[in-house]
Amino acid sequence: MFRLLLCLTAIAALATACSAPSPERALANLPSVSFPAPHRVAAGALQADDLPALQAAGVREVINLRAASETPGFDEASAVQGVGINYRHLPIRGPQDLTRGNVLAFDKLLGDAGDGLTVVHCASSNRVGAMIALRAALVDGASTDAALAEGRRWGLKSLEPQVRERLAAWSAGAGGAAPAASSSR
Repeated sequence: MFRLLLCLTAIAALATACSAPSPERALANLPSVSFPAPHRVAAGALQADDLPALQAAGVREVINLRAASETPGFDEASAVQGVGINYRHLPIRGPQDLTRGNVLAFDKLLGDAGDGLTVVHCASSNRVGAMIALRAALVDGASTDAALAEGRRWGLKSLEPQVRERLAAWSAGAGGAAPAASSSR
C-alpha cells in the first residue's frame, strides 16, 4: 500500500511538472524578450496583462530599469508585488545614468536575486543590455568587445556608442587597466 501511495505521489508530481509551461513558452509574448542567461530574462516594458505569464513562468523577481515617469498609468511595483513577485527598481533614464555607482547597484540587485527566475526590463531592453555590458567590464573584467557582445545578447542597441565611450573612459582612468569596481560615480 505504501509503495502504491508513493508511486501515485510521484506520478502526480511528474504530471504537475510536465503541465507547467517552460519559462520561454510562458514569457514568449513579452516585448523584446530574450533568455540570455540561466534564471534570467531580459524584456521590454511590462504591462498589467503580463502578470499571469510571469506567474505561470515562476518568475520570482522583477528588476525594473524604467523611470517612474515612463509608466504614469501603471503602478508596476504594486501590481508585481500584489501577485507575490519580488520587485526592485533602479531607474536608468538614459546615458546620464550609466554610472559606476548604478552598475554596482545593478550588480547587487542581480546577486540578491540569486538563482530565482528574474525578469530584468526597461522599455525595449536597450538599457538592460547597456547595464549588462558595463557590468561585464566593471565587475567581471571583460574586454570591451566581450562586454559589448554580452550587452547585445541582453538587448543593447542604440546605447552602444555611449557604453563604448564609458568603457574607454573608465579604462583610461584606470591607466589602461580594467575599470576598478571601487571607484565612485
